[in-house]
Amino acid sequence: MNNQPLNTIDSLPALEAELVQCRLCPRLVAWREEVARTKRRAYRDWDYWGKPVPGFGDPAARLLVLGLAPGAHGSNRTGRMFTGDASGDTLYPALHRAGFCSQPHSARRDDGLQLYDVFITAVGRCAPPDNKPTRTELDLCEPYLRQELALLPNLQGIVALGRIAFEAVRRIYGLPNLAFAHNAFHRFDDPALPWLLASYHPSRQNTQTGRLTEPMFDAVWKKARDEMC
Repeated sequence: MNNQPLNTIDSLPALEAELVQCRLCPRLVAWREEVARTKRRAYRDWDYWGKPVPGFGDPAARLLVLGLAPGAHGSNRTGRMFTGDASGDTLYPALHRAGFCSQPHSARRDDGLQLYDVFITAVGRCAPPDNKPTRTELDLCEPYLRQELALLPNLQGIVALGRIAFEAVRRIYGLPNLAFAHNAFHRFDDPALPWLLASYHPSRQNTQTGRLTEPMFDAVWKKARDEMC
């Protein structure tokens, strides 16, 4: 890292170039690189990304989608958010049904997927052991998210996938103590603040247990679409 203050970076590509060099969290650096070296048998022919995963999408987006962190053999392998894992297998078909992306599948960075009016990112940028980043690790990653938000000039709303993402948005904007609930929508008196829409995370644990169904998830994206102006 060149230690340039993140709040002085004035473009998303420049922020991405800084992010992918980050080595601030020794536990996460060791884990992401070990996973990339040993690989999963099904992906032994892959050249794993093995670095922090940047956000991606439309730089003129009115909608930001916020997840938790990359999966060890998903985004940590492919280098793109929600790409190559079970959560993406739920997220991208839903975005496609709602008209927010060009195709319902996301397998690799060069698969032609385009996002329409959407930017996708996460609270944490490195794959954590057991999918559980620590509070300290998320705090160290937060400046990247803050600057991404600052570099999206047309941002109107945020869909937070899961409680941790929801709480991160609340903390960054200094919002009141809002209750997290699926499809709960919050608009604020300050017109400079983006609205906030909560959703259960599209993890395999939630979708396979029926906690998050396809109609429930589609309702989130319909609500997001209806609120964009």
